[in-house]
Amino acid sequence: MAEEMKLTGAERRKQLLIWLKESRTPLTGSELAKKSAVSRQVIVQDISLLKAKNEPIIATSQGYMYLHSQASEKQPVTRIIACEHGPERAEEELNLIVDFGVTVKDVIIEHPVYGDLTASIRVNTRKEVSDFIKKISSTNAAYLSQLTNGIHLHTLEAATEEKIDQACEALKKANILIPE
Repeated sequence: MAEEMKLTGAERRKQLLIWLKESRTPLTGSELAKKSAVSRQVIVQDISLLKAKNEPIIATSQGYMYLHSQASEKQPVTRIIACEHGPERAEEELNLIVDFGVTVKDVIIEHPVYGDLTASIRVNTRKEVSDFIKKISSTNAAYLSQLTNGIHLHTLEAATEEKIDQACEALKKANILIPE
């Protein structure tokens, strides 16, 4: 750890990239700060600098992730869907989606002043959904959809079109999916 404390900013950012690229799960700013022996605010600044250099890093509700190129792998299928429900049904909605092996990448609303607002969610298991809901609750944060009377979009991602179709059918039965 003593050696890591002597890293320059550039060396630390290089090490952050290595950790993010090696991890298949999100890494929190606090975890990265502890590993780097710096404050979480320094990590936030480092991540901003890396993003400014076009490093594909995203901030999710679970932490930072490096978006790996999938050129050699089969590209996942994505679809944007429209939903409507109150905040009390957010966990139900997300669980209905992830139960079919579908990832909820984000939530998008159309704000009357700011236009489209997008927030990364990146949940694909019931545990991640539960953690996300707990974080919203424990911070007393509002769901973005509360700004639009429950109307919002999600970008879904899955290995196959059929998985997304199944999730959409479950949302339709639950009266959450807005018909096209």
